[in-house]
Amino acid sequence: QVQLVESGGGLVQAGGSLRLSCAASGRTSSSYAMGWFRQAPGKEREFVAACGWTSSTIYADSVKGRFTISRDDAKNTVYLQMHSLKPEDTAVYSCAADKFPRRLPLPTTANEYDYWGQGTQVTVSS
Repeated sequence: QVQLVESGGGLVQAGGSLRLSCAASGRTSSSYAMGWFRQAPGKEREFVAACGWTSSTIYADSVKGRFTISRDDAKNTVYLQMHSLKPEDTAVYSCAADKFPRRLPLPTTANEYDYWGQGTQVTVSS
């Protein structure tokens, strides 16, 4: 069993920055990819970024160049650093843990992840 707890969300003006954290407990092997997803009101959940056991990363086109995903396996924590935030980045952001270890290419769909956090709200004002 894996427990994921996100933090770091909040209200920020357009152009600002936030750093989200996802603390994991339970299955904490660095062999599993970790991902961030987001869901805006009335919209489908969408992939944001993922990082793998080889330090590989992948991003959605909409956040490429603005967001950076990283992990500190010693702290069992995954981060999402967000810069140049836009109003369209407003959503509930959730982290997720991959179902299988050492998966490549990195998973980018929700059904490839089997553990989810409760989410943290990010609101970007214009």
